[in-house]
Amino acid sequence: MIQTAIATNIITGFLGSGKTSLIKALLKAKPKDESWAVLVNEFGDVGIDSALLSSDQQGIHIREVAGGCMCCAAGVPMQVAITQLIAKAKPDRLLIEPTGLGHPETVLKVLMAPHFKHIIAMHACVTLVDARNVKEVRYRTHDTFLQQLSVADIILASKSDKYKGDEFNSLIDFLREKELNPNQCLRYSSKEVGFSQVDIFQLQVLLNKVCTRVLASSALNPLTQLAQSVDVASKMPRLLNMNSPHDYLLPFDKIFDEGADEQQIEFDERGIWGKQHQAEGHYSYGWVFDPKYEFGLLGILALVNSLDVVRIKAVLITDEGIVAINRVDGEMDLSELDEVMDSRIEIIAQNALIFEEIEYKLITLLK
Repeated sequence: MIQTAIATNIITGFLGSGKTSLIKALLKAKPKDESWAVLVNEFGDVGIDSALLSSDQQGIHIREVAGGCMCCAAGVPMQVAITQLIAKAKPDRLLIEPTGLGHPETVLKVLMAPHFKHIIAMHACVTLVDARNVKEVRYRTHDTFLQQLSVADIILASKSDKYKGDEFNSLIDFLREKELNPNQCLRYSSKEVGFSQVDIFQLQVLLNKVCTRVLASSALNPLTQLAQSVDVASKMPRLLNMNSPHDYLLPFDKIFDEGADEQQIEFDERGIWGKQHQAEGHYSYGWVFDPKYEFGLLGILALVNSLDVVRIKAVLITDEGIVAINRVDGEMDLSELDEVMDSRIEIIAQNALIFEEIEYKLITLLK
């Protein structure tokens, strides 16, 4: 069966730039007759974005890889996750959201590898930037932030409804300073505002732009052309004893069962699972709580506001309902969710915290 190579977009941006909110908006506006898949990579060990992206909308498949950059170790975790997701979802479009501290150039190299060239059609890379942060040294000099800008085919000045002065112009000036094209930079907000900005339907059209890195690669090597229409089923090596012609994996040294590398939560005797790690100059602390627990919302909000950290994300069962919390750069957003499997919280900090101390504070807030 002839199939079109899957239109694929990278949605990147630094911590708290609004990647998940953008993907939610794109999924909500997707064509009803299309199937879309999303691969999310989170820096922390506790996966939260899949709960934020979950929807009862038909034709949406979410896969999450938690615990650091999925493109490390020669890109094998990423290749496995993509292959399994494609085999399961058979999507018309694939959105990939790398961690805000990951290296997008490495992600691109993995996606442009020879064994993906007949399966994935790389389209526009989208980078979100909160223009209010551009004047800060920790952004202007951060290698990952600069990489995110350099790979972008579209730059979205996100959260633009919160700009109060010349933030957008500062971003334009910074792009010129780095010899990047300012014309690819557009204002964007998930909220309706009173000035000209790109909307979600215009963005859907822009997503179909061809990735400039692919064009550059093809120009350098005419033999490396990305196939736009191929027999995917015949090109993909198959495993033995397949029940479906669509059940295929890429030829790795080891055969991975679907879901084998997904995160496994094993609660301790208290009904709590916690993990921490350090990478890319940041510290991650995460916990998952058995759904039998309920948090006091006011206490949680007080704790979240008291911590001097880079980022806090949470989906929690509380005495006021199920709540999603997102705090970055001192700003906190709350939203309601219909359902979750358990309560989760992830803290990312530039300075080391005492894991046991934060855990104790969380336990005291349980009802």
